[in-house]
Amino acid sequence: MADAASFDITSPVDFAEVDNALNQARKEVGQRYDFKGATAEITLSTAEQTLTLLTDDEMKMNAVWEVVMAKLTKRGVPVKNFKTTPSEAAAGAKVRRVITIQQGLPIETSKEIVKFIKDLKMKKVQASIQADQVRVTSPSKDELQQTMSHLREHDFGISLHFGNYR
Repeated sequence: MADAASFDITSPVDFAEVDNALNQARKEVGQRYDFKGATAEITLSTAEQTLTLLTDDEMKMNAVWEVVMAKLTKRGVPVKNFKTTPSEAAAGAKVRRVITIQQGLPIETSKEIVKFIKDLKMKKVQASIQADQVRVTSPSKDELQQTMSHLREHDFGISLHFGNYR
């Protein structure tokens, strides 16, 4: 029997690129006329994998978040991995929004991917969950390519990265 080919499905976030994008966003917000004299703080916590935005009101919050998303997109960081929450009141009549950054595949998404692959009913394609990634194996490289194509077409609510294709 031929050796099985495989690939891994992951969802990485490069925090160096996130930091670069946030520095660009801070610079743009600092230069914009509509933010003169206003509070607009962007704080990244890599340990907690969170991004915190602090502004004067909800309108400025949405403007800062749009600038951050644009900078992240330009740097090639998947914006789907940033899970936003509604804004909350902060001290001094400010508004705070804490955004969690999803690094790796959550277990629910991994299970959904495995179920999706099984529902494709492709012969000999096997998927297994390994920590925060999913490994897909098959003796046929053509079937693996088809599986990748189907996965790209489906939206799992998170950015998928295919690696270690052998």
